[in-house]
Order: sequence, then C-alpha cells, then structure tokens
Amino acid sequence: MEKKIFVLDASAIIGSHNFHDSDNFTINEVISEIKDFKSKLFLQSALEERRIKLDEPDEEDLRKVESITKSSGDILRLSEVDRKVIALALKFRRKGLSPVVLTDDYTMQNTLKIIKIPFKSILTPGIEEILNWIKICKGCKKKYPSDYKFDECEICGSRIIKRKIKKNNSL
Repeated sequence: MEKKIFVLDASAIIGSHNFHDSDNFTINEVISEIKDFKSKLFLQSALEERRIKLDEPDEEDLRKVESITKSSGDILRLSEVDRKVIALALKFRRKGLSPVVLTDDYTMQNTLKIIKIPFKSILTPGIEEILNWIKICKGCKKKYPSDYKFDECEICGSRIIKRKIKKNNSL
C-alpha cells in the first residue's frame, strides 16, 4: 500500500479538517448530512477546488460491510450512510491504496478497528476498546440475532434491548 487517502464522514467536514495536503473522498449522502451554514460554505469551497472528491463504494464492499457489521452487532447502530463510508474505505484498500477514515462516530470506529482500517477522530477522543453488540430480552435474557425484527421477546413478552459486550480490552 502506497498513497494515503482520507475517507470523510460528516464530522470531518463539520470539524473543518485541513484538506489541503491529501486526497479526500466522501459519498453523496454525507454531503446531504451537512446542514449548518458554515460547514456548507466550507464544503462547497472544498468541492469546487477539488480538495474533496465524490466516489461510491462497490457492491462487493457493501456486502462485506453488511456481513461484518451483522457479525459484530454494529449493524444495530450504523446508518446506511455510515456503512457506505466504511465500504468506500474498503474499496480503496482493495485497490491498493491506504485509506484513513475521518470520523467521530464510535460505532464506525469500532467496525473500522475490526477490519483493520485506520481512522482518525476530529472532535472527540475516539474509541478505547472494540465492542460487539447483541439483542437480548430484558426479562428472560434470551439472546436474539441482530436481524430480529420485533421489539418484544417471543418467550416472555419483555422488551428487546441492545447490549454491548467487550470483544477486546486493548487496541
């Protein structure tokens, strides 16, 4: 892997990260998430000057992210936009580039840590440990798969909650 590039989540744009000395990419949906006036001006300038470029992930990378996040339980907390940003980083890595994802989203950082893609926080300290997520009944403690679609336990009728479980205490 040779050339380092940055893949941007909305927090990198909102935090006005310095984009002058690197190749920076994001997806259309991240652009749509930018709402405040200052960040929109910053983004418009960066797009016009080609300091930020738009790209889209490939289907195979989207499928891989879907599989990984189902396994870790992160799918319970990641938006479709988040998964697409991660998939874009996977696409770049698959093409021999060295992506770094700029995000303050702890769940994205968790998934990125699992797949060994570097990330950098912009406005927050970042994650300290890898977590997995499970769905569990608050009453009888029955565990459910991440794609279980109901809010109530099929056994006791109690509410289904998301619970984090530690995977690894050290990064």
